Amino acid sequence: MLDADVAIVGAGAAGLCLAHRLACPPPGLAPPGLVLLQAPEGPLRAPPRTWCFWEAGAGRFEEAVSASWGRLRVHDPRGAATVARVAPLRYKMIRSADLEALVARELAARPGAYACEAAVHAVRDVPGGAEVHARAGDGSPLLVRARWVFDSRPPRELPAARTTLLQHFHGWFLRSRRPAFDPDTVELMDFRAPPPPHGLAFGYVLPTGERTALAEYTVFSAARLPRSAYAHALRRYLREVLGLGEVLVTGEESGVIPMTDGRFAGRAGAAVFRIGTAGGATRPATGYTFAAVQRQTRALAAAVHAGRKPRLRAPHHARARVMDAVVLRALAAGRVEGAELFPRLFCRVPAERLLRFLDGRTTAREDLAVGLRMPLLPMLRTAAELPRLPRRPPAGPWPPPAPADPPPADPPTANPPTADQLPADDLPAGPAPAAPGEGAP
Repeated sequence: MLDADVAIVGAGAAGLCLAHRLACPPPGLAPPGLVLLQAPEGPLRAPPRTWCFWEAGAGRFEEAVSASWGRLRVHDPRGAATVARVAPLRYKMIRSADLEALVARELAARPGAYACEAAVHAVRDVPGGAEVHARAGDGSPLLVRARWVFDSRPPRELPAARTTLLQHFHGWFLRSRRPAFDPDTVELMDFRAPPPPHGLAFGYVLPTGERTALAEYTVFSAARLPRSAYAHALRRYLREVLGLGEVLVTGEESGVIPMTDGRFAGRAGAAVFRIGTAGGATRPATGYTFAAVQRQTRALAAAVHAGRKPRLRAPHHARARVMDAVVLRALAAGRVEGAELFPRLFCRVPAERLLRFLDGRTTAREDLAVGLRMPLLPMLRTAAELPRLPRRPPAGPWPPPAPADPPPADPPTANPPTADQLPADDLPAGPAPAAPGEGAP
């Protein structure tokens, strides 16, 4: 049994960021007793993933940043490109392994702070706090008692909503035979990517060098695709749109993110809080989460450090939630084409303002200015319709299972190229990229 002031369940972005903030209090304040519980290796543990965000200057997690970029590019379906410099911001990427290592170092340096691997099966209120019931990696039972528990595990189901879509993606860490990427420019949304049967899709390319990148095929739709469909579309995008030819795939990642105007319950008990996606941190119309996680964890850590009762405020203000609900419904109803909407916004709105808008950090006047750059009649019609729409719970569990792949129609050589398929002389020098992660925009 462990006793602590705070227990954090789950070591995703929200759990790791909150643990780091609690372990590194402002000058003059002592860190609380802290236990961070991460699922052991196996089906309960999330695979390595990446998180991307933008900020000005060096941030709290700068030591874990593996790459950053000063320019973003968006292509519309016809190939017209908008390139935006985002100064004073930088678009940054953090790999989960690097953030885990940073947090582990901080916890190891703090007496009373622990990180352990355990599969949590119950969290409940008790007098004076809460208990976390788990099993350690060796199968032995583990009980953690804490004044406050912050649960960052993904939700088991999504809340009732007027509109629910999925952002789902599959990506490859790859190396090309020739210089093919601009190391300072992210392909944020490339709508020249092959369209899916339903919904919209775009390519997303994060260069980590002239010959290395993370390339993803991302879809907004009501249902996931079979795994082979992502690989087929990604291969077509790399060859037909980017003209890369054969590449060496050194890793891959997949993920699914909820896009919903449902209201997530931030409390699971008097002393138990949900954080991250389960606490409503994911932006409904875009899937962006990392910035809201920072607002959420910053406020919670400040309350704990000051000895106050934590208050889980809505990660996105009411104005942003209303605008997102309208955009999400317009996309789902087909009144607005996402492949036209997003390039239009990047073309007509200053990049720095648009990025702050996507983070939910704009003023009411700036929100109005962005709203006027959208297709007005479809948006007004959708806004008038929303109050009459009922909220219904989505069918099935979360995350939704992917459809089964159809019987293979291609020979085995249709799989992504591997190291033994490319002559050594054709491979670029230098180390391969690290393991993949979850990082749709």
